[in-house]
This record gives sequence, structure tokens and C-alpha cells, in this order.
Amino acid sequence: MKRPALVITCEHGGNLIPAPYADLFLDQQALLETHRGYDPGALVMAEALAEAFEAPLLSSTVSRLLVDLNRSAGNPTLHADVVRKLPAAARQAILALHYQPYRARAEALVRQAIAEHGAVIHLSSHSFTPELDGEVRRADVGLLYDPRRPGEVDLCARWKASLKACAPGLAVRRNYPYAGKGDGLTHWFRRRLPPDAYVGIELEINQKHVFEGGRPWAALRKVIVESLRRTLV
Repeated sequence: MKRPALVITCEHGGNLIPAPYADLFLDQQALLETHRGYDPGALVMAEALAEAFEAPLLSSTVSRLLVDLNRSAGNPTLHADVVRKLPAAARQAILALHYQPYRARAEALVRQAIAEHGAVIHLSSHSFTPELDGEVRRADVGLLYDPRRPGEVDLCARWKASLKACAPGLAVRRNYPYAGKGDGLTHWFRRRLPPDAYVGIELEINQKHVFEGGRPWAALRKVIVESLRRTLV
């Protein structure tokens, strides 16, 4: 039996606002630099995983404030307020240019992996702000999955144990700081693909490690790669 293929994606890799929409965000430059504009470190982590496992990587550097690629088309948080106020035709144009092509490319990669290997592990790379609404997040790494999918439960349990073995001081939590079964790209795939063919995990890194930078941030990336390597043996 073939091992499942890996596919890596990063939906919030940057805070770019394409030129046609720059005027909408002229007074929101500070917001674009925060976690609401993008996921700091998520793309660097995704690139490290893709390189280590020779896996295909799909990423976007368009800000989630223009369109959030990790939300369904009907989600009220799909666009920032300034975009939601645009005429429907303008919002549809944004979806046609940025959202729909990304989803189509992601689906093509995942289905190709299943066709060639029988199953796929899709890792979606994200990061989270250390504090939200006055609450300090109590984790270094989060592994998000759907508890109704046995393959996802098993993979995250083994990955958490592997992370603990590689770096005992890391606080690793499952389905934290968000619920893995919530609206997102992995949820979208789960509605289309059976559990024996598709395993979707969102990897969440505490941005405090990204902001610290230097050797500690590089070391954490290596730990995550090595722990996953051990998990997939």
C-alpha cells in the first residue's frame, strides 16, 4: 500500500493588496500589518515543510482583508468591511480573480495526489496572535482537525506525541486556539472527499515565535519538520 502524499497550502501568506484595490486600504496600512491582515510566519513554515518533504506547495500573499481564502463564499468574514461595501459585481470579480482560482488549484493538487497515491494528507499552514481580546493564548503549536474523522484524530495524536518527544518544553494542543471542524479549506475538502482518501490538518504556530525570529524560530521550524517526519514513518 502506498503512503499518502503530502500537499501543503498557505492561505494567509501575505498582506498584499493588488493595485486595483489599493485605494480601499489607504487608511488601513496598520491593520494590514497585524494578524488580521495575514498570518506572519505561516508561509515560511509552509515553505520549510514543502522543501523537507518535496511536497507541492500552494500559497497566496493576497491579504485576507481583501478576500479570505480560508472561508467559504457565504461566510460574513470573507471580506473586510471596506470590501463588503462594494457592489456585488465588484465582489464577484474579486472572487473570480483570486478566490476561485486558488480553490481550483488546491483541489487539482489534492485530487492528483489521491489519484497517484490513493490518499492525501493536506497540511494548511497558519499562525495565531499570542493574545486576542485580552486573552493570552496558552500554546506554542496547535493541530486542528475534525474529531469525526479517525485518520485526522490519529495523525494529530501521533504528531503531538512526536513533537513532545522532539521538544518536551513545547506546549502543543489539539483543536486550539480554534476548532478544527470550523469553516475553512480543510472543511471544504471534507465535504467533497471521503475520510479514507483525505486527511486535512491545519497547523497553527504561535506568532510570538515568529516575532522572536533568529535561531529560536529556525529551531522551531526544524522541530516541526522532524516531528512530522517521525510521525509519517
